[in-house]
Amino acid sequence: QVQLVESGGGLVQAGGSLRLSCVVSGSGHIFRIDAMGWYRQAPGNQRELVARIHGVGSTNYADSVKGRFTISRDNAKNTVYLQMASLKPEDTAVYYCNADILGTDWRPHDYWGRGTQVTVSS
Repeated sequence: QVQLVESGGGLVQAGGSLRLSCVVSGSGHIFRIDAMGWYRQAPGNQRELVARIHGVGSTNYADSVKGRFTISRDNAKNTVYLQMASLKPEDTAVYYCNADILGTDWRPHDYWGRGTQVTVSS
């Protein structure tokens, strides 16, 4: 069974930094991990894209985080990271990891983690 487990969330003051990690497990069911990404959802809001990194390493970011957040991946560790700097109170949300995976069943699958809370105090 494929699982995505996030870590690294917490409480930080405005202007501070956090690094989120997401490990994909269940390698026996995975042929290839394609795009990986981070999304967030604040109370009362829809889930939104924060950043995404594709298999070849290209990235895209939400306008609200450009220049402050950096997404990266370590394919050897099946891990995606989100380095967040210059955090603002409006970055407060539950952050979810997402992965597009080609399974050993030769079908594409979309997996989500359970989320990690990031709270930025003013």
